[in-house]
Amino acid sequence: MANKDLAIVVLAAGKGTRLKSNLAKVLHQAGGRTLVEQVLRACAPLGAKKTVVVIGHQAEQVAAVVEPTGASTVLQFPQHGTGHAMQVARRAIGGAKIAVVLPGDAPLIRTETLKALIAAHRAGNAAVTILSAVLSDPSGYGRVVRKSETLVGAIVEESQLAPEQREINEINSSIYCFTLDKLWPALAQVKPNNKHKEIYLTDAVAVLAAKGDTVLAQIAPDSREVLGCNTRVDLAEVDGIFREWKRNELMASGVSIQLPQTVVVDSDVTAGEDTSVEANVQLLGKTKIGARCIVRMGSVLKDAVLGDDVIVEQHCVVVNSRLDERVTIGPFARLRPESYLKADAHVGNFVELKKTTMGEGAKAGHLSYLGDAKIGSKANIGAGTITCNYDGFHKYPTIIGERVFVGSDSALVAPVKIGNGGYIAAGSTITENVPADALAIARGRQVNKPGWASKKRRELAAANNSTKKPAKRMGAAKSRKSARKSKRKSRR
Repeated sequence: MANKDLAIVVLAAGKGTRLKSNLAKVLHQAGGRTLVEQVLRACAPLGAKKTVVVIGHQAEQVAAVVEPTGASTVLQFPQHGTGHAMQVARRAIGGAKIAVVLPGDAPLIRTETLKALIAAHRAGNAAVTILSAVLSDPSGYGRVVRKSETLVGAIVEESQLAPEQREINEINSSIYCFTLDKLWPALAQVKPNNKHKEIYLTDAVAVLAAKGDTVLAQIAPDSREVLGCNTRVDLAEVDGIFREWKRNELMASGVSIQLPQTVVVDSDVTAGEDTSVEANVQLLGKTKIGARCIVRMGSVLKDAVLGDDVIVEQHCVVVNSRLDERVTIGPFARLRPESYLKADAHVGNFVELKKTTMGEGAKAGHLSYLGDAKIGSKANIGAGTITCNYDGFHKYPTIIGERVFVGSDSALVAPVKIGNGGYIAAGSTITENVPADALAIARGRQVNKPGWASKKRRELAAANNSTKKPAKRMGAAKSRKSARKSKRKSRR
């Protein structure tokens, strides 16, 4: 959709004191992204000539999030209200004829709703079109007071409502579409005659209405779209709505979700048909899941890519890793960033991978740590295997060839290479390369001593008895000494 005469202005300068946070309001997250990112993503398909974000509190941090999206930023300092923010943005807007103005903390707004707002504004040849919403409980919001079925007379803040206006349940969302050559003169007439000494866009709307310019209101199809995030409770509610929308989208596309209310799904997640997601799963970031996959209870996937027919057993963690077709992992497996499991590979319970590639059909079934390793196809890694990849200063690679068998409780001290078809005897500590098809044994030779155990038990028993006998002998000796003494006395 091309709107070459359109500018987008996002107001993101505020602190958000009611959140009780050191973080700027628009940098809090809902649905897996910051609030301001959600707003900008909704605006992106509109095809605006210019997108400007007005920043203020924690300006550098907000700009770092905003500018990668292609939007430009302007600094509002000091901050003297929403009308003042538009005045600050005026030069950056350039030659646009109309502007959609949105708060940076209204992340649920949808592109389709903004398109409808712009269309209504153009069709009505309006000076301003307000996006409104109808709420069953409009408490805390300014009301849209209409002077006819189509025209708006004013926006009245709740504290200023007349008794007969308190029954109005159409509220102002603070999202507007302005004709700019009408807005600028109106803003120039607004005076900061309020306790905060600020210039408000609502006052500019009042000026336009008083002049007889056309002021329209377009009702949002879903009132939840206009929800702001002023408190932590608001944030939780908005985040929950994002998750609900995303779960519904996945289920509509053919994904089964068990106990949906327990499953957390970020906005960019995709999943193929007939994939099944069990309870208490988190699918985060840009995770992509193929068809016919199973993600079992309690697992967390972030920025993971899964091919078709992958099984993730209970309580696995997969971060920034790739699993090809028919891979199985878990339960209780952990795949740290840059791990790659090729088709038919298997990682079992309590196995941890870091920056490790496992070839087709390779297996690590139990209780192993494999870091900075390349493991060939059909290799088998025994329980308790460790790649010793860190010497306290640097990380080193371990190369394990195809069809290698690594016995249980082996330590592979990197850098080291095991050739194709090699065998590692259980309990070995490998510090040198192993040639292809060789058997490496690196452990002390076993020595059996017949009868040693029974002899040892007899010695222990004798030693135990010897600690008791001296006390008795001392008692007997004392008795004999007393007897001799008494005998000497009787002789005297």
